[in-house]
Amino acid sequence: MSTDQVFSALSDPTRRQLFTRLADGGPATATQLAAELPVTRQAVVKHLEALRAAELVTSAREGREVRYTVTPAPLADAVGWIADVGAEWDTRLATLRSQFSTRQPK
Repeated sequence: MSTDQVFSALSDPTRRQLFTRLADGGPATATQLAAELPVTRQAVVKHLEALRAAELVTSAREGREVRYTVTPAPLADAVGWIADVGAEWDTRLATLRSQFSTRQPK
C-alpha cells in the first residue's frame, strides 16, 4: 500500500461515501451499501475493490455474502503525510513572514 493509492482511492466521491458509511456504520455487504446509494450493486463492488486495493477496507466471506470492514491504518499514513507537508509549509511561511516583518519601508 502506498499513500498514492490511498489518495487515488479516496479521490472518488462515491468511494469516500462508502468509506465513511463503513467507518460510521460498521461492516456491511455490497447489497446493503447499494441500497443506501444511487448506484448499482455492481458499481458498489467495483468501488469497494478500489478501496480494498488501497487496503482501506478488508473483505470476508460469510456464507453467500462478502462483508466489508474499514481498515484505518493506511488512512493514518496519509494523514501523517499531510501533517508533514503542512509542517514544511508552516516553516516556509514563517520564514517569509519574518523576512517581510524585518524589511524597512522605503
